[in-house]
Amino acid sequence: MRLVLLSGGSGKRLWPLSNDARSKQFLRILEDEKGNFQSMVQRVCNQLSEVGLLDSTIIATSKSQVEVLNSQLNNSLPLVVEPERRDTFPAIVLSVIYLYSVLGVNGNETVGILPVDPFVDKAFFEKVKELELILEHNESDIALMGVKPSFPSEKYGYIVPEKVLSDGKYKVSGFFEKPNKDKANELINNGALWNCGVFAFKISYLIDLLKEKGIPIDYEYLLENYNELNKISFDFEVLEKTNNIITLEYDGYWKDLGTWNTLTEEMGSSKIGKGLISEDSKNVHLINELDIPVTVVGISDAVVAVSSDGILISDKEKSPTIKDLVAEFDGRPMYEERRWGWYRILDFVRYDNNEEVLTKKIRIKAGANLSYQYHELRKETWTIIKGEGIIALNGELKAINAGDVFEINAGIRHAIKAIGDLEIIEVQRGTQLVEEDIVRLYQSWKDVELNCKNIHNVQV
Repeated sequence: MRLVLLSGGSGKRLWPLSNDARSKQFLRILEDEKGNFQSMVQRVCNQLSEVGLLDSTIIATSKSQVEVLNSQLNNSLPLVVEPERRDTFPAIVLSVIYLYSVLGVNGNETVGILPVDPFVDKAFFEKVKELELILEHNESDIALMGVKPSFPSEKYGYIVPEKVLSDGKYKVSGFFEKPNKDKANELINNGALWNCGVFAFKISYLIDLLKEKGIPIDYEYLLENYNELNKISFDFEVLEKTNNIITLEYDGYWKDLGTWNTLTEEMGSSKIGKGLISEDSKNVHLINELDIPVTVVGISDAVVAVSSDGILISDKEKSPTIKDLVAEFDGRPMYEERRWGWYRILDFVRYDNNEEVLTKKIRIKAGANLSYQYHELRKETWTIIKGEGIIALNGELKAINAGDVFEINAGIRHAIKAIGDLEIIEVQRGTQLVEEDIVRLYQSWKDVELNCKNIHNVQV
C-alpha cells in the first residue's frame, strides 16, 4: 500500500503563527512523549513510522512548502511539488502519476490519500491499512474511512451510509457538507460518519478514469501543463460521481486542530516562550515566539499568540473567526523556516527616495549552508553575532566568527556555511527588496568549495 499525504493550505485560522509560508501543520507547539516540541507533520510521520507505513509514503505539496518540509522531516520523504496550487484533484492526479510513471508502481497496488495533519492515535493509521483489504475483498472502486461522530459538528462533512455490510463497513449513499446543528443531529441518528478526508483506490482505477477524461498519464507532461487540469477538489470531481464506494468506520480519537480553541486543547503546556500567566487567569494559553516577555493578568478562557507577524488576544470560543478578520493582512511573512534553519524579519522601512531597508535575524543550523548566489537589486550587510563558520565571497573562502562584518554589493557571489549553530543580522538595502531577487549558482557546499580557489584560514 502506498500513501500520499496532502500538505497544502496557507490559511490564517492560526494567525499570527500561521501565514503564507508556514501553514498550521508546521507549527512546533505539540509535545512528544519526551516533552520536545513537534509539529503536526512531524507527529503524523512518526506515527506512520511506528505502524510501518512511512517508507511507502510521499507528500504532495506546493513550492512554498518544500524547504520547511525538508527541514522538519530531514529530507526523508519524496515530495511531489505542484507547479501551482490547483486544489486536491490535480494534486492527487500528479501524485498518482508520479507513483505510476516515475516510480513504476504496479497499477494493482492500492494508494491511500490522507491529509498531512490529523490529530489521532496510532490506531488510526492501523485502521488505514484495512482500506487495502476492503478493495481486495469487496467489489468497490473507492474505500473511505469515516469517523464515528462524538457530537453534531457543523464544521465537518458527513458520509451518508446506504446500508450496513458487516463489521463497521457501509455502502455509501452520498455526502453532506457542513450541515447546521439540526441536520447534523439527523445525519448522526441515521448512522452518518464524519468525513476525515481519508480514502483509497487502486492505482489502475484512477489511471482508467484519466484515460476516459483524455488526461495524459505522463508525469513530465502534467508538470508542464498543470494549469490545464481542472481546479477542483477530488471530492467533487471523483468521489461524488462514483457509485460504488464503501466506507470503513473508525471509532477512535480523531480531531482537526484547525483553530486556536481546538489546538490549545491538545497542548501539553499552557505557556510556550517568554511570559507569565497570573493565577487568576484561568484556561489561558500563551504562545510567544519573540524574545520579549508577555504577561497575561486577569483574563480567562483566552489564547494569546505573539509572533513577528502580529499579536492575537482572543476569547477561545471566538477564535475561529480570526481568519475572516485578518484576511486583509496580505504583507510578506515575517518568519520562515528553511532547509538550513530560519529567519525572522526584525524591521522594514521605506524612505522618500524609494530606498527600502530590511533587517533580518538569520539562524543557520550546524553543518547547513546558504546557497552560493548573488542579487541584482540589493546590497547586504552581514554581521555575525553568534557561532563560527565559513564564508564564500566571489571565489574566496574565509573563516568567520562572531563580530565579523561583511558588505555584499549587488552582483557579488556569496554563501555561508555554519560549523556550529550560526546567527547573523542581515541588513538589505535597495529599491526592490523581494525574495525573488536571488540568482542561485550552487546549493551544495561541495560545489561551492569546488568553485572557490582562494582559501584563507579554512580547512575544507
